[in-house]
Amino acid sequence: MQTLSAAQARRIVLAAQGFGAKRSTSAPTWRKVRSTIDRLGLFQMDSINIVVRAHYMPAYSRVGAYDPARFDDKAFHPRRRELFEYWGHEASLMPLALQPLLRWRMARARRFDGIWGSIARIGREQPDYVEQVRRQIVERGPSSARAFEVRGRNGGSMWDWHDAKTALEFLFAAGTLTTHSRRGFERVYDLTERVLPGEILDRPTPSEADAQRALVAIAARALGIATRADLRDYYRLGAADGTRAVDALVESGEIEPVAVEGWAQAAYLARDMIVPRKIRGAALLSPFDPLVWERKRTERLFGFRYRIEIYTPSHKRNHGYYVLPFLLDEALAARVDLKADRAGNALRVLSAHGEADIEKGHVAEALANQLRYLAEWLRLGSVVVSNRGDLAAELKRACGN
Repeated sequence: MQTLSAAQARRIVLAAQGFGAKRSTSAPTWRKVRSTIDRLGLFQMDSINIVVRAHYMPAYSRVGAYDPARFDDKAFHPRRRELFEYWGHEASLMPLALQPLLRWRMARARRFDGIWGSIARIGREQPDYVEQVRRQIVERGPSSARAFEVRGRNGGSMWDWHDAKTALEFLFAAGTLTTHSRRGFERVYDLTERVLPGEILDRPTPSEADAQRALVAIAARALGIATRADLRDYYRLGAADGTRAVDALVESGEIEPVAVEGWAQAAYLARDMIVPRKIRGAALLSPFDPLVWERKRTERLFGFRYRIEIYTPSHKRNHGYYVLPFLLDEALAARVDLKADRAGNALRVLSAHGEADIEKGHVAEALANQLRYLAEWLRLGSVVVSNRGDLAAELKRACGN
């Protein structure tokens, strides 16, 4: 079994994730953005918009300041759509070609398997109500859950918002409905056959085993080197499904068992991965970026203990509310709590913390450049750094505050 050093593993992962190539100084084309989502296999979505929606950030972190309106066009325009939304790694936008690979998950949802609590319960216990919701979508066309809200205290509507939303989510999980568009971040549902291209819907449905193997193969190429748990987690496969898929990929030679210095678990290297001599570059990462979304893997790769503290009471937070890791060359060197103050026309750094043993001046200069670049992409006029954090003083100087 081949043994790799921890540094080699990091470089393999960073290259597989699309880091290290020089970013364009001009606005990247859609082709470059699309190549990123093809490489990663999915962009996770999240409702928080304190800086920018999570699904916009991974491409920005890798290729630079592209046009988000073009992204929306490719995600939701009825004739130019190249992406679709479904449960990948949580709610995710994925290339249309992956839709057949997730039909097994939709079929399981129709059997109330793999979906949680109230969503499974409404499908099992109130099938007539779910069918009424579906028929309303058929008749009304694209609709949000808000369209089912009770209109007044004295009746006038049979719909309870919470039950209707739950029924819509059951139909979404089952593949009957999909996301037509979004208003703000509110999902607008429509029948899948009215949204996705017929060319995609007419493709054969692979077996569960074949589809899961294909999904783990995508995960393996996106991760570069990974444990079994890492590979399963990428598309949220269960233990038995993931184990079967990993074993099949080993047998076919698509992934190779390897040992990594300092890793307690066995690892798997995707076929044809090379070990770069070095990785150079800098990027701010969303908390939902696939490089860091699995926190144990992040710590194993980079020695970087990262927890999102959105739901932690403010007085108990260590680093802040919406903290973005800062990737500098081959290390996660710092973290910044950011807020896009659109009313004040500023990107606010609410705290800045550096990792141990960094050269603070060098890191602060590189981070200041990335913050200015991010502010420009978000169309904010300035970067304003607070005094909180052990990197704040150096960062303030680097930003000219």
